Amino acid sequence: MAALFVYVLSLYLLVGIVFAGAFVYVGVTRIDPGAVGTGVAFRALIFPGSVAFWPMLLRRWIAGKSEPPPERNHHR
Repeated sequence: MAALFVYVLSLYLLVGIVFAGAFVYVGVTRIDPGAVGTGVAFRALIFPGSVAFWPMLLRRWIAGKSEPPPERNHHR
C-alpha cells in the first residue's frame, strides 16, 4: 500500500513538474493579465505552486479564464 502511495505521488509530481514548466513559460500570462512582462524571478516563485496545484491551473488554462473566481464566503 505504501509503495502504491509513493508511486502515485511520484506520478503526480512528475506531471506537475512538466506542466509547471509549460505553465510558467506560456500559461501564466494567459490566465493572469498582471503577469505579462514579469521576469524570471516571478516565474521561479510561482513554479512550486504550479507543481502542487497543476490540476486547478490546467482547468483554468483550458477554459481560458483570465479572472479569478468570485469569493464565496460570508465576508463578501
